[in-house]
Amino acid sequence: MKTRAGRIVAACALAACLSPVCVARAQEEEEEESERRVKMRDLPAAVQQTVREQSQGARLRGLSRETEGGKTFYEAELLVAGHTKDVLMDETGAVVEVEEQVALASLPEAARAEIKRQAGGAGIGVVESITKGGAITAYEAHVSGAGRRREIKVSPEGKLLAEEKD
Repeated sequence: MKTRAGRIVAACALAACLSPVCVARAQEEEEEESERRVKMRDLPAAVQQTVREQSQGARLRGLSRETEGGKTFYEAELLVAGHTKDVLMDETGAVVEVEEQVALASLPEAARAEIKRQAGGAGIGVVESITKGGAITAYEAHVSGAGRRREIKVSPEGKLLAEEKD
């Protein structure tokens, strides 16, 4: 009985110690998320110029800032002719990557076939092309079925590059 009571006391003490840490971490994550969304005036001038160029004929849905590997990037979320287009830029305004919604039927046959094979009987939702350096480097499909959601990424030649599960 003493050991069980001792374990309960130890567990309560541990919970009391970790509680402030958990609260602090949650607050930190909230602050990071709120810092992530930005307004046009918060962007460097070169990034503002690129956003203006990229958003011509589109509706600007949002802007965000993110840091990866110590580098800061900016993303413009656009709606172009009824489909989404996300443009990732570096601090100089150079376009690093573009993710644009495309029709599954528009993919090269090998890429389309591999996505369908990987999806199995699951439903294929949004499909996006990923462009880097002015060339499509991959296609990403959002797949859902049997209570699971996944992202399947394939090369234009149909090679499976990645699969992420939600």
